[in-house]
Amino acid sequence: MWFVGLGVLLILLKIGDVGFVAGWSWIAVLSPFALAVVWWVWADGSGYTQRKAMDRLEERQRKRRQRAMEALGRDKPGQRH
Repeated sequence: MWFVGLGVLLILLKIGDVGFVAGWSWIAVLSPFALAVVWWVWADGSGYTQRKAMDRLEERQRKRRQRAMEALGRDKPGQRH
């Protein structure tokens, strides 16, 4: 996502003839979009995207379990009443 944001910013600077970007070639200005494609292909192919999604899911489950234990009055795992 960072590459896409950078690409949009560079396009806006190029079109507006702002600063040093105005003198750059269009290939240099559009290169962040190519890098974004390369990143997405690598992330999907290597399983990075799926691992991150699973990590987020596990974190949500952990928080949900913690809230359930707190609601039952068992704040700490393994605590005996």
